[in-house]
Amino acid sequence: MPKPRLPRLVRRLASVAGSLFFLLLQVYPLSAQQTTRPISTFSQPGGLATLEADRQGGQLGKTYYADGNVDLLYQALRIRADHIEWNQQTGQVSARGHVQLDYLTQHVEASDAEYNLRTGHGTFHNVRATFALQRRPTPTLLVSPNPLYFQAQEADRLSDTTYTVRNAWLTVCNPDHPTWKFHAPFARIELQQSVHLENGNFRVFSIPVLYVPYATFPAERRRNSGFLIPQIGDSSRTGFIFGESVYWAPVDWADATIGSTYYSKRGFGQRATIRMKPWENANFEAEYYGVMDRGLEQPAGPPIPQGGHEAHLLFTAMLPGNWRAVADLDQLSSLTFRLAWSETYTQAVNSEVRNTAFLENNFDGFSLGFSAQSYENFLSAVPQSSISLRSAPEAEFSSVDQQFFRKLPAYFSFDAFEGAVHRSETVTPFDSAHFVDRTEFAPTVTVPLHFGPWLQLTPRFTFRSTYYGGQQQNNQFVDEGFFRNTEEFSFDIRPPTLERIWGSDGTKWEHTIEPDIVYRYVTGVNDYGRFIRFGADETLTDTNEIQYGFTQRLFRKTGGGDSQELVTWRLVQKYFFDPTFGGALVPGQRNVFETTDELTPFAFADEPRRFSPIVSDLTIEPGKRYDTQFVVNYDPQLNRMTAIGTMLDLKPYKESFVQLAHFSTLNLPVNPPVPPLNFQQRSNQIRTLVGYGDLTRPGVNVTFGASYDFTQQSFQNQIAEISYNGSCCGLGFEYRKFSFGTIRSENQYLVTLRIANVGSVGNLRRPEKIF
Repeated sequence: MPKPRLPRLVRRLASVAGSLFFLLLQVYPLSAQQTTRPISTFSQPGGLATLEADRQGGQLGKTYYADGNVDLLYQALRIRADHIEWNQQTGQVSARGHVQLDYLTQHVEASDAEYNLRTGHGTFHNVRATFALQRRPTPTLLVSPNPLYFQAQEADRLSDTTYTVRNAWLTVCNPDHPTWKFHAPFARIELQQSVHLENGNFRVFSIPVLYVPYATFPAERRRNSGFLIPQIGDSSRTGFIFGESVYWAPVDWADATIGSTYYSKRGFGQRATIRMKPWENANFEAEYYGVMDRGLEQPAGPPIPQGGHEAHLLFTAMLPGNWRAVADLDQLSSLTFRLAWSETYTQAVNSEVRNTAFLENNFDGFSLGFSAQSYENFLSAVPQSSISLRSAPEAEFSSVDQQFFRKLPAYFSFDAFEGAVHRSETVTPFDSAHFVDRTEFAPTVTVPLHFGPWLQLTPRFTFRSTYYGGQQQNNQFVDEGFFRNTEEFSFDIRPPTLERIWGSDGTKWEHTIEPDIVYRYVTGVNDYGRFIRFGADETLTDTNEIQYGFTQRLFRKTGGGDSQELVTWRLVQKYFFDPTFGGALVPGQRNVFETTDELTPFAFADEPRRFSPIVSDLTIEPGKRYDTQFVVNYDPQLNRMTAIGTMLDLKPYKESFVQLAHFSTLNLPVNPPVPPLNFQQRSNQIRTLVGYGDLTRPGVNVTFGASYDFTQQSFQNQIAEISYNGSCCGLGFEYRKFSFGTIRSENQYLVTLRIANVGSVGNLRRPEKIF
């Protein structure tokens, strides 16, 4: 039977088609490979290296060539270029045309480069580079997230973190239109450390404004030693101001800043700051500021010197065995110096100098401590008068309330101390012995009684025995010791709390009224006038009194379960069965006793009285943006307000703030026959700050403030500050005025240029604060 002819024809056609397809692949070999590129992998000492390019080739000597979109990867390094020659044996890479190097946060672009994969060394020409930086935020340093950008004729990469550049300019601004830049023939960039410039200059809008023969600024969080940016300013009282400081950071846990300031009209100032963290949980800070003053010029007569110094030291540490050590020391040569040279109003008007050093250990409800303390309060600057108190050395041992018998509802505690004290005054010639013995032991028994949830009674009894190694008679120190043995009884009554809850399911409100009554009786003080006022312990007097009041609270509870106390109002008064406090009260003068001071900080006892002022303390905190407190003392005996205090800290809108402090008091005695030194019957002062933003916030920032004395009808301090901070720099203008009588009347005009991540040029001032 003959075979069919159709399948043979089909086989011939298929053979011809296959031959044609094979010929096409030979003529156009790239058409089937357009989506892939040659990739080569090579073994290097540090790992594998991958080379990808449009075309690759090689020859003897292990030199490889690559052209067209070359991409070389080795560890965390990436090199891209138009053409690369790579010697595998030496690791040397030569790149040309659109060279780009990327390593971690480093990006370098150049026209050509020589780079060694094994050593990490390289040389680049016609360089443009960006390095990401991180700076530690501080209240006075403008920090920018922009990377460090530089252009250089030549750059040498010495290691993974070190570059040297020649004929370069550097900035953290937009490189297309930089507001400022540093230009230097030579610079060394050490990432995570610093940038060093030699024979450079600082330019604003490409205009040279400052020559720097040698400069360095941090490039990361680490600190580096060197000179700081000079401070320049002008003042109507001190003249032209020029200051320079050097910063020294020999180790990671310590640094120091030492500098001097020249005042053209007055003299020289010196500053020094030392900071240390010698071991974990230990901090040491020391500051010194002094002025060698030629004197304040007078219309007639010689200049009046106002020089001096102030030093402060703070040390805190946790020691083995649960011991804690603290030393907070301050030394001031005179109140005149502080008033004349302090940078802010808050510092200037502080008339106190405190020194405290103690070592304590708390264990099993007991506390053992050793301390040394001193306190000096300046009453006036001209003439200078002060009161000085000292307690050193002193040992203290105390216990919290502890229940030694489980079946007996009684708690026992005690306080005991022994030390040497001293008091001296310049208002009166009183001066005690340098070391007057003072010893005390005071055990206490507390018996809390609960009658259901509606009534709580807490009686407390304390026997206090105190020995004094000296006393005063006719304002003279007498070296004759005596004991003071007092019995102190108090009875605390807490009636039931009234409350009401209302609101929807989402938000509920709660209003509570908490009444309280406290009866107190103290006897045994006797002859109060013989006690030398070494501290608060000597303000204890005989008393027979009852305190009554109530506290109202308003709570808001959201659906999420969070509860917030919005309003707290405390209203309290005392009734004295003994209006003379056991004969301790001296009519016609200001008397401050422990029982009156714990009620209100405003003195009110200048004559015998049964009723204390009614003290109202209202606090309103509707959220994180509002914090207000109003304190009012109403004296029913004088039928008038004797003290009004208002403190506001508001942030009504975004970065805006309003701070206000106002105090108006009627000082005692009301009608003194012989007014004390520098006595003012009325005190009425207000301080306020209103502004938007802060020193380092991007954008426009403004601050206006003033301190006004209504009694003197004069401004004590005024401030106006306007600044603008961009992404890489800021410019600030500031005006300050100080007016402290004849000691200081000064106008300051300040201009500050803030350089992001570097510092500032001008007189960098501490921001003014109220609280």
